[in-house]
Amino acid sequence: MIDNEIKEELWAYLGGICKNLDSFPLTVGGYSDHVHVLCNLSKKMALMDLMEELKAHSSKWIKTRGEKYNNFYWQRGYGAFSVDHRGVEIVQQYIRNQEEHHRKRSFQEEYLEFLREYEMEFDERYMWD
Repeated sequence: MIDNEIKEELWAYLGGICKNLDSFPLTVGGYSDHVHVLCNLSKKMALMDLMEELKAHSSKWIKTRGEKYNNFYWQRGYGAFSVDHRGVEIVQQYIRNQEEHHRKRSFQEEYLEFLREYEMEFDERYMWD
């Protein structure tokens, strides 16, 4: 879980990884059980490779932050969505308001609702680690 002691540092670290991979970060944030990264994906990198780099480097980094993070890991999967330039500010505001937003409903509930709303196929058996 991502706690208050590490979250701001983690957001900055993830943003730094994006920058190093020429995927300019617009907003990084999240809640105790998930992260949102809004970035301009580099034309030289596949999304899958960006996600692999983000997860691998940040997981190693978190484990150096103290004993309580020794067992930290990211789940295997991820969700990725493109955003029209007109929607960037809405998504940034959404990311900034995660704490307030998830007091009302869980990430899992919201994510499933999103997938259903946009008629995306999924099998919930394979969604959560």
